[in-house]
Amino acid sequence: MATPVVIKVAKIKHLVDVPDRKRKVHVYSTPTIGGVSIFACFLITFCLFAPVTDVNTGNEFRYLICCLLILFYVGLKDDITGLSALKKLIAHLIVGYILVYLADIRIVSMGGIFGLHQLPDIVSYSLSIFTYIVIINSMNLIDGIDGLAAGIGCLASLFFAFYFYQCGDLFWTTLAISLAGALSGFLVFNFSPAKIFMGDSGSLVIGFVLAILAMKLINYPTQPDWEFLRPVSKPVLAMSILSYPLIDTLRVFAIRALNGVSPFSPDKNHVHHILIDDNKRRHGPVAVILYGYCIAVILLNLVWDQLPVTWYFVAMLFSAALLLQALVWIKRLR
Repeated sequence: MATPVVIKVAKIKHLVDVPDRKRKVHVYSTPTIGGVSIFACFLITFCLFAPVTDVNTGNEFRYLICCLLILFYVGLKDDITGLSALKKLIAHLIVGYILVYLADIRIVSMGGIFGLHQLPDIVSYSLSIFTYIVIINSMNLIDGIDGLAAGIGCLASLFFAFYFYQCGDLFWTTLAISLAGALSGFLVFNFSPAKIFMGDSGSLVIGFVLAILAMKLINYPTQPDWEFLRPVSKPVLAMSILSYPLIDTLRVFAIRALNGVSPFSPDKNHVHHILIDDNKRRHGPVAVILYGYCIAVILLNLVWDQLPVTWYFVAMLFSAALLLQALVWIKRLR
């Protein structure tokens, strides 16, 4: 119910994204504050149903709400009037400090990948803030075609919810399923042809929640009930769930560096841009193909999980990158 109201208000106030052939693939002016409905639905659901049962979850709950409010208003300001990169970076560093230092949600071990187990505190804090910034920006970068960021965010949230539910942790299950529910409702209006875009106010919230869930999963102490998940490396599984935004961002940054331009320069080298038929501009099939890619990468964990953990990580990374590049090669051959 919230999204149609947001669409109407955005059109009245002319809060729309104007087409730009150099950077964007849509052809009509489209409302771009869909993050308002995503944030409202997610926050209301999470606050109503989150089982805050002890001091630890209570502290995590209040820090999460604080971070979410900061990021939502930063994103909304950027959607409406624009915001400099420096101010956004400052906001990310503030949120990173609250998340990693105050809430103590951080990566403390790499689970044996490259022989790394318990990390020194300075490495743990630095790696956790870096991970948060990478994930939140990668989700922002894949919001380039109708339904892609919302659909992949919804799938990732469902996988995280399933894992934490198998571990019996209802607090993190509720966080993940609340985001999945908000995104599934939004996807009705965002799937091709999109009636509204999520904007930064949506992508920042999604990226933040997924970053939290990934870092919690990496060092989660409890084993899941489902026996097929037990041999799976938790750090590799977390990266697999977010495979498309992470690998596509790494790929694009590498291409820009090889071309001698800034990694942050906008272009159309993302895989979702390449897969779109320039004549038909059909976003829906491309989004569905990339949904399938994400599911396939997660299932690949069941193929490689018998290897030693370092080789398992390398095999998963190589397989995911090769599979994504294969989609590009197939499109160009056609």
